[in-house]
Amino acid sequence: MTTHADILVVDDDPDLLRLLTIRLEGAGYRVGAAASGERALAQVAVDRPALVITDLRMGGMDGLALFDALRTTYPTLPVIILTAHGTIPDAVDATRRGVFGYLTKPVDAQNLLGEVKRALTLGASGDTPSVHEPSSLDGMVTRSSRMQELIAKARLIAPTEASVLILGQRGSGKESLARAIHAASPRAARRFIAINCTAIPAELLESELFGHTRGPAGAESRDHPGPFAAAEGGTILLDEIGDMPLALQAKLLRVLQESHVHPAGVTGARLISASNRDIEAAVADGSFRDDLYYRLNAVTLRLPALAERRDDIAPLAMHFLHELTTRYDRQVNGFSPEAMALLVAADWPGNVRQLRNVVEQAVALATSPVLPENAVRDAIKQQSRQFTSLQEARRHFEHDYLVQLLKITSGNVTRAARLARRNRTEFYKLLQRHKLEPSAFKASAR
Repeated sequence: MTTHADILVVDDDPDLLRLLTIRLEGAGYRVGAAASGERALAQVAVDRPALVITDLRMGGMDGLALFDALRTTYPTLPVIILTAHGTIPDAVDATRRGVFGYLTKPVDAQNLLGEVKRALTLGASGDTPSVHEPSSLDGMVTRSSRMQELIAKARLIAPTEASVLILGQRGSGKESLARAIHAASPRAARRFIAINCTAIPAELLESELFGHTRGPAGAESRDHPGPFAAAEGGTILLDEIGDMPLALQAKLLRVLQESHVHPAGVTGARLISASNRDIEAAVADGSFRDDLYYRLNAVTLRLPALAERRDDIAPLAMHFLHELTTRYDRQVNGFSPEAMALLVAADWPGNVRQLRNVVEQAVALATSPVLPENAVRDAIKQQSRQFTSLQEARRHFEHDYLVQLLKITSGNVTRAARLARRNRTEFYKLLQRHKLEPSAFKASAR
């Protein structure tokens, strides 16, 4: 996975910038160029490359300052520094700070290509795509530089046995990321079992997780072995682990400590946990065990909300469109420009899951090869009701309830208040809050 990767070359010498670009493109790489460190930072924010090659001495931001800025946001992005001032102290300082490689100018072409190949291989960044071509890690479709950095981390940890904690809002793709890590790991041929800790009644959660026996107490035969046994050699995802009761947290911790399931073990199941809660806050308020938290989060991956990575909306929408047109056997080729603009501008409280639902509804009801603006708007409106906040849902219910009362009573506030079992003053305040005029209902009754 070393050819056709994106490389960003940074140098304030236009001749050297052109020469490096020609050499790298001749070796089959896609190359971007930036004439300054500041410009390079802006380009990386738009399209994260697989590798950065930068001159050390430049006007304004120098190569090491650029490296420090990149490492803050993109810690897995490898950086190679070129310099005509190749002193040993400079090289030692650069490597101590985490720079991947250090080459002196004039740059030998073979040394350069060898270092590039090594950086792309060991950096595990793979074929990071251009902004025009979404990347994929077993279904993780993205153009977002934030997501590309997260995927780069996922590639690095997938081959290891480290336990992983994935944090993110509901619908942001935590299970998809967990499956991608499993698929890219040596455990890929074994089972992946996902358990939603909130979907199982608390009184049944222990038996569902750890299994239960059939017949008399202590019998050896098992009616249900539980996922920890079933996923031997594979991966278990404990989704929404932040909602697990404290008593069960203690049980899980004991199991991990006794190595029946050992995140760092070779023969046991690898454990990946996920939550939409702020686990650190839960630890602070005592609703989540700190010893379990530290056991689970050897590596923490934080999934951004869809609204925080809007450049992913269009490729995700097209990805879902192709998937769903096959499922429903519909001849739909794409979205109208106005429809896509609606998708990109929407709030997406339900994140990627909500976007998929919107595309699915639009495809299921499609009557033309291009999805129009009104079809997407209707789907967004309907899905937004399902993913709205509790406060917003209450507001909608209250408004609709008041409208129905005013219709039934033809705008008679006294009768409507009596039906609602509220006094007139309180009822008038409710009407004012929802900007409802009783007189309008009297007129409509006539």
